[in-house]
Amino acid sequence: MRLLITDPVSIVADHADIVAVRAEDESGSFGILPGHTDLLTVLVPSVLAWRHAGGRPGFCAVRRGVLTVRGGREVAVATRQAIPGDDFDELEGVVLARFQAELDTARSVRVESLRLHMQAIRQIVQLLRPDGPGGGGGP
Repeated sequence: MRLLITDPVSIVADHADIVAVRAEDESGSFGILPGHTDLLTVLVPSVLAWRHAGGRPGFCAVRRGVLTVRGGREVAVATRQAIPGDDFDELEGVVLARFQAELDTARSVRVESLRLHMQAIRQIVQLLRPDGPGGGGGP
């Protein structure tokens, strides 16, 4: 079978010698072998696994995606984010590190956004005070 994994900017994996694919959707984990019936499903965040004709495994972590099987000969996955790897344990470490870095960045952005928001509120309050720079505190 041919396995094609794409993200919005690149082809992450394109292999023509695949004998088995394992993926996961909302209903659970499932396998795809040559001759599989046509299928369209939405993947959950998970790791796709496959085996080449020579027995070599392959892996790719996806953050959701759409998987299609066509004609029992082509498996295509379109995802927003994919991290390929040849070793499952190594891929797990890479994915966990990347997700932690993204979480840390998101936290930093939220903290900075909150800081700017509070600064704007302080300035508005200061301008609205009768004794402040914009206040009309009398003659």
